[in-house]
Amino acid sequence: MNGQLSILRLVINASVPVQIVIGLLLLASLTSWAIIFRKRLLIGRARREADQFENNFWSGGDLAQLYRAIESHGGASGMASIFEFGFREFARQRQQASIAPDQLLEGARRAMRVAQLKEIDRLEHSLATLATVGSTSPYVGLFGTVWGIMSAFSSLGDIQQATLSAVAPGISEALVTTAIGLFAAIPAVVAYNRFADQVGRLEVRFDAFMEEFSTILQRHATRGTPAAAHAASGAPMSATSPMSAVPATGAAPGGAGAR
Repeated sequence: MNGQLSILRLVINASVPVQIVIGLLLLASLTSWAIIFRKRLLIGRARREADQFENNFWSGGDLAQLYRAIESHGGASGMASIFEFGFREFARQRQQASIAPDQLLEGARRAMRVAQLKEIDRLEHSLATLATVGSTSPYVGLFGTVWGIMSAFSSLGDIQQATLSAVAPGISEALVTTAIGLFAAIPAVVAYNRFADQVGRLEVRFDAFMEEFSTILQRHATRGTPAAAHAASGAPMSATSPMSAVPATGAAPGGAGAR
């Protein structure tokens, strides 16, 4: 490229407003790329964790043991967090003899819904920034373009004979801001659409799991009263251990093998 019209030289020789516009666009581009790399890792990890948890959940093992394993590690996220919230609330309420089966199930569903909302909020964090960068960067670049063209034509007032070489640097300076605006906007828009779709798919998976787990909880909530279950199992009941309220005659509150 001709050295006189190189991008770096155009930026250096640009007017202060155009340089400010270019700086803002470059900052927006760096911010969006940082969010893109971070979100790719976060959503990818969430999908892998969901796959692993579903394999463990539907393996036919004891749900009580699965709950203890998740609780022992602490800081569960994704589908495991939804299961942990729902299982804990179901077992806690089942220790109360006055709770009806419908109330047991409703309490567990509310707890799972809270966990799901927290997880979706965590996955969607910063996506609005990508949408903002993608929608506003072209207009910010257009502002720099208009300003550069105005400056280029204003400089012609001091020239007796206007030539293409006289306005070329100003026009080039103006078009650079448009190019940088598109450079910042296009990756942000593509990444936002992709990540929004992936988060939406994860939310559908979470909803499906909540329905499936609610079905399991409903089946065990209607098997009998907590007192009857306790008498049949002979297991000690303790308010500090949610597992103690679960009958020992089956999986606690139910094995996940039978869908």
